[in-house]
Amino acid sequence: MSFETISLLLNWMEMGVLLAILFRLSNTFQLIANTQRELRRAIHQLGEHRLAEPGTNNAVIGPESALVARPRNASGDAKNFMSPDDLASLSL
Repeated sequence: MSFETISLLLNWMEMGVLLAILFRLSNTFQLIANTQRELRRAIHQLGEHRLAEPGTNNAVIGPESALVARPRNASGDAKNFMSPDDLASLSL
């Protein structure tokens, strides 16, 4: 075999290996996307299940709820703010 034939054969093998690597990468990215989709679905279902539970405070659990830091000069109207200490009772 001549040098040109061997070089051409190695180039084709290199192209095949690169295509195989790209194929595996695409499968990996599809797996990541599917996992991300399933996690979103599970979190959504968990949120719906949590909202439907009797005895839970739905006003705190809703998607519009957010933690608000207490200002240092909090007045007597501190009931409108939520601190991490307030969440301890919710995690039970």
